[in-house]
Parts: sequence; structure tokens; C-alpha cells
Amino acid sequence: MFIQTEATPNPQTLKFLPGDVVMAQGVAEFLTPAEAQGKSPLAERLFEINGVKSVFYGADFIAVTKVDQVAWADIKTFVLGVLRSEEHT
Repeated sequence: MFIQTEATPNPQTLKFLPGDVVMAQGVAEFLTPAEAQGKSPLAERLFEINGVKSVFYGADFIAVTKVDQVAWADIKTFVLGVLRSEEHT
């Protein structure tokens, strides 16, 4: 599956657009791995990637914010890998 990405006004945040509904109602935000624990297996897996700072779910996107010290070129492939693998689990 092809997942599109979209820049945001914050260069530390990328929107990942899976082409499907992410949240049927409302939004969800996880600012720490502890907040995701037991609530979102996907967010838990994203936090396992070195450099992921927070995860936000919108209606049709997942926004991932990284720490300043890590480049998107270093982690984007890993984020996409997690998102693709979640569709098959």
C-alpha cells in the first residue's frame, strides 16, 4: 500500500496519509510512550523508533513529530514501515 506524506507548518512534524479512515470520531494525541501504553498499539510501535517525539491521529492521517536532533531522512522509512505493517495485523 502507498502511504502519502504531507509537510506541515512545523518542520518537525509530517502527516502520513494512509488513504483510509484513521479516527472515525474525534482525534487522539500521544505525547509520550506512557500515554500510548495500552491505548494504541500503533503509537506504541511508533514510539519505539528512535527520535519519535509524539503521535497524533486525525480523521484520515497520522501526524508524527520527531525530535530536533534527528533528520526525517533517518526515520521516515521506519515510520512508513510501521504504518504499512499495522495494516496487515
